[in-house]
Amino acid sequence: MVDFVRLRHIVKEQLDHDRAIRIVEARGPTLEQAVAEASTLLDIPVRRLEYEVSERGFAGFLGTGKKDWTIRAYERLYAKKNKSGGEVSGDGAEEGPPVIEDRDGEAFVHLSADGAFLKVVPPKGRGRRVADAQAMQALQARGVENIDGALVSKMVREAAGTYSRAGDFQHRPVNDSIISVEIPEGEMKAFIRITPPGTGGCDLSVETCLSFLRNNRVMYGVNEEFLRDFTDRPVYREPVLVAEGSRPADGRDAYIQYNFETDQTKVRLREGSNGRVDFKELNIIQNVVENQPLAKKIPAENGTVGRTVTGKVIPAKNGKEANLPVGKNVHIGEDGVTIIADINGQVVVVGGKINVEPVYTVQGDVNLKTGNIIFLGTVIITGNVEDGFSVKAAGNIEVNGTVEKAELDAEGDIIVHQGITGKSGGLVRAGRSIWARFIENAVVEAGNMVVVSDGIINSQVDAFRRIICQGKKAHIVGGRLRASEEINAKVLGSATSGTETVFEVGFDPKSKEELEKLTAAKETAEKQLEETQLNLQTLINIKKQRKSLPEDKEAYMKELMDKRQFLVSDVKKADEGIRKVQEFLNTLKTRGKVSASSKVYPGVKILIRDARDDVRTEYRAVTFILENGLIRVTKYEEPDESIKKGPDGYTAN
Repeated sequence: MVDFVRLRHIVKEQLDHDRAIRIVEARGPTLEQAVAEASTLLDIPVRRLEYEVSERGFAGFLGTGKKDWTIRAYERLYAKKNKSGGEVSGDGAEEGPPVIEDRDGEAFVHLSADGAFLKVVPPKGRGRRVADAQAMQALQARGVENIDGALVSKMVREAAGTYSRAGDFQHRPVNDSIISVEIPEGEMKAFIRITPPGTGGCDLSVETCLSFLRNNRVMYGVNEEFLRDFTDRPVYREPVLVAEGSRPADGRDAYIQYNFETDQTKVRLREGSNGRVDFKELNIIQNVVENQPLAKKIPAENGTVGRTVTGKVIPAKNGKEANLPVGKNVHIGEDGVTIIADINGQVVVVGGKINVEPVYTVQGDVNLKTGNIIFLGTVIITGNVEDGFSVKAAGNIEVNGTVEKAELDAEGDIIVHQGITGKSGGLVRAGRSIWARFIENAVVEAGNMVVVSDGIINSQVDAFRRIICQGKKAHIVGGRLRASEEINAKVLGSATSGTETVFEVGFDPKSKEELEKLTAAKETAEKQLEETQLNLQTLINIKKQRKSLPEDKEAYMKELMDKRQFLVSDVKKADEGIRKVQEFLNTLKTRGKVSASSKVYPGVKILIRDARDDVRTEYRAVTFILENGLIRVTKYEEPDESIKKGPDGYTAN
């Protein structure tokens, strides 16, 4: 039984635990992901979570009607033993003493050839103690004579739980308890069967049972603790399980633990911040970087042999070893069990082996089937790149078809075998050069050169070095083209088009654009600084006249002072940025030139460094250069033949 004081203590502890529980709400497209989110929020393993589902999720249909799973989660409280034998809750705090089951004390009588023995067991919890009369009655029931009453009273009082001699009895060996053993086929279990002692017969002791079992070949898996309790509370004439063998356990085979998704067909859709799934982001490509661990072999385990109750060994199989699936561009780490990438690229499993591919090939178009492409290597596309999709690569990008209103971004070269039709929205950016048949209504940026065969129409093209347009239809009509060294085409401008065509050379386009932004930012900051200084000076003058300002005006003056400090800092940063860009532009030794092998039509605007020339007459086979601060027209200069060939011998023609 539990009294009121103890009950109140238990309830108080439970309330304290409840208050200490931290509850979080987590969401996810699946229940598993919601549970994982809760595990992250609580910073505990999933196995220690308890949760309640607040709202069931729904996968939706074609992206509509989707609803996340919502759960309320908290840490599971569990008890474990501490060193002192008390219990510790799941958060590590010791709890109060455990609730003990109430059990009355007991008196046991054991008859042996040496006499009659008594054992008194103390009660548990609020159980009742054994009385002297109860012990005496137990002895008398077994025919014990010459009982030492004083000794019995002492044993009852001490309740030591051990046997002590308490009297005599008339021993009749023929009435002793008899034990037999049964070992079923297979020898995995052993049973004993005991007949009760008759009048004057002796009981069986633990030692007698153990000796009998050993003599009958039972020497493994004997439950001695059970036997000790069984001899106090014997069960007669029924088979009782006292020993059990152990079955063999085969060792687990070695296996490969992959750090990536091995199913290449699995689509991993991601939900955007607006709650919608972007079906262009399929995340099919699994990019890896050099020295990234890709997989690890978990070694095989040895088997655990089994044993019968008679001690026979039952063999177990050891786990089978596994070979590391090493393919191309990977190696085994120093630990001998980890597979590591040699290069950046896409990790794939081909023929059961792990490979890192430096080239990713799209068979066909980049569209909803492929999704957007992001790859840490070179991408080859056998078809087109359709509207609204993007391809980003750490290496080169090669497109056999056309690039439409899409985004291409490569750290290396970009090669477009047909052309780029940006539809006033596309962006093609390369860390090195861009090679294409034509560029139309697009924004193109290259870290080195842009080389085109058929023409550039109404586009914004920037190249750090050169823009070359050489071919039978090599026209540049409309748009703004910028390069540091040279722009060269067959025809510049158009006799009929009213679209403005601007050519700028002699500077780095990116640096000049940065210079324009910094200059505009400086002018804006200086204008705001002038207005702030004027307002601040007005308040200072008023304060001098009146000796003080109202509280709101004082706060406003402090705000203006802080703003002035920030604006002064912004002007200084802009000045420093402008100085660095100008220093870089001054280091450029290029003179810059614009050339046309056939015609230059009136209306074309040419800017070489700080000089400008609006072409008013038609020219044939000319080159525009800067000389003595003015733009001069000279004889046409051919571009270097070596720059007409792209990577792997590709030409714009």
